Amino acid sequence: MKSGLRQTRSLGGNIFVYLMLIIFGAFFAFPLIFTINNAFKPLNEIFLFPPRLFVQQPVLSNFQDLFTIMSRSRITFSRYIFNTVFVTAAGTFGHIILASMGAYVVSKYNFPGSRFFFKVVVVTLLFSPHVLQIPQFLIMRTLGWVDTFTAVIVPAFAMPIGFFLLKQFMDTVPMSLIEAAKVDGAKELTIFWRIVMPTVKPAWLTVMVFSTQQLWNARAANFIFSEELKTLPYALSQIIGGGVQRAGVGAAVTLFIMIVPLVIFIGAQSNIIETMASSGIKE
Repeated sequence: MKSGLRQTRSLGGNIFVYLMLIIFGAFFAFPLIFTINNAFKPLNEIFLFPPRLFVQQPVLSNFQDLFTIMSRSRITFSRYIFNTVFVTAAGTFGHIILASMGAYVVSKYNFPGSRFFFKVVVVTLLFSPHVLQIPQFLIMRTLGWVDTFTAVIVPAFAMPIGFFLLKQFMDTVPMSLIEAAKVDGAKELTIFWRIVMPTVKPAWLTVMVFSTQQLWNARAANFIFSEELKTLPYALSQIIGGGVQRAGVGAAVTLFIMIVPLVIFIGAQSNIIETMASSGIKE
């Protein structure tokens, strides 16, 4: 059966497009491939000039040295992992819940000041997190949250990227769907949990990836000073600062830190693409 769609590109055009996609794909994959190979290189290959992309004699000594160093620490390796997992999970969960609730109200209810509020959130996207560190520290000190997990988790609830993406995606949810649920007797909370949230699943999965990446890599050194509460990236960064002899361990640390956000991104990749494609579409 012939398709009703008219072919818009020639064979040469298709070959050119695929060729460009392969070139750009290889360009963006280069840092990842290099990081993975670097983690398995012996010291002589790490300092080889010009550097080689692929490892010639792979070793596991970098990872063995990493766990040996961590086992000698006063604080156990499992404690650092627990701190990081707890901060990441709590911060991500709270961020998704609060951002989705706020986005639902702003998107579906035209109350006074809703547009101004959304514009304020968009403006906050322009600020670098480093600019906010001093105001956040002053607020955390006033609340008495310094040197606690709360000082890292609560600010993560208010990251504007989640609210922005969820609001843009919720604009595509038909209001007639919500009104039909109300006619059937559904309460507001039921509509939100059973209709809106499943519909915008690609959006909140995207927010989960962004939030996890930021919190997993957060050293939190400005708010947490007790060694027992410090996160894994902070502990691993101290190992990297050990000098040239720890270059191999540093390569293993880099791969270890990036592996969790990478796995989550791969799992939610299709949803992220759908969110980015739909973020500018309005009903």
